[in-house]
Amino acid sequence: MKRTEASSIGDLIRHYIRQESLETPLNEHRLIKAWPEVLGPIINSYTQELFIKNQVLYVHLTSAVLRQELMMGRSILVRNLNQKVGAQVITDIIFR
Repeated sequence: MKRTEASSIGDLIRHYIRQESLETPLNEHRLIKAWPEVLGPIINSYTQELFIKNQVLYVHLTSAVLRQELMMGRSILVRNLNQKVGAQVITDIIFR
């Protein structure tokens, strides 16, 4: 038998991830891992917990002043984090 169509391994993996509905959890994991890169090590040191639920990123911070500062620029943070991942993963951020 001769194969006429060849697919790259990357295409096959992407197809499998979509088929098994693993794309959203994978992107959520990537976004959480991108937090220190996007915000930097100093802000990351004040971050205790990150999790995503219903396209909302929940961030627990140890500094009330930092929480207020980040709340003012949250729309920019949403955009930057989604750009880093390359997908629309979150729509809002709630700081606690």
